[in-house]
Amino acid sequence: MPNVAMYNMSGESVGTIDLAESVFGQEINKVAVHEVIKNYLANQRQGTQSTKTRTEVSGGGKKPWKQKGTGRARQGSTRAPQWMGGGIALGPKPRDYRYSINKKLKKVALTSVLSSKVEDSTIVVVDSIDIESIKTKTVIEMIAKLPVEGSALIVTADRNETIYKSANNIENVTATFVGQINVYDLLKYEYMVVTKDAVAKIEEVYA
Repeated sequence: MPNVAMYNMSGESVGTIDLAESVFGQEINKVAVHEVIKNYLANQRQGTQSTKTRTEVSGGGKKPWKQKGTGRARQGSTRAPQWMGGGIALGPKPRDYRYSINKKLKKVALTSVLSSKVEDSTIVVVDSIDIESIKTKTVIEMIAKLPVEGSALIVTADRNETIYKSANNIENVTATFVGQINVYDLLKYEYMVVTKDAVAKIEEVYA
């Protein structure tokens, strides 16, 4: 069973915490992680790109010149793709890039990334994060005192707008809650700063 140190907001060690083997001690499945990341990025695409075909551009009703006798190549319309201002051949049209993947695969990928965080010592457990009002300085001071040496994703058990808005203006730092954690964000941020309650909730959901 993985075991990591636990800190308070002042960066002081307040003991250790045991992490569930089924969530934080799994073998890393790179194939599953790749598939889930690919799915996540595809689902973020708007799919609003669009080009006009020759039937959608204006003009071109008249044949440019007669079929034979001019010495030039035959042309039927100035709106054909080879003409300036003509339509686009085989261009993109609005489409939905979303597709679904197996829930079990998502779970395998998430537990793989969480396990890699433990393996790389880039998960920092905090007993609690108490911020009374929206104050960026408080989060900056907390991160500075914790063993965090890079970008950080702060994870709380439930949605906390005060913490989210306090961290929102800090470069390379963002906050979220257990219900919204995903493989992409866990990989994007080098460190995961997670509360004790959030750890319990993650284990409850994904164990």
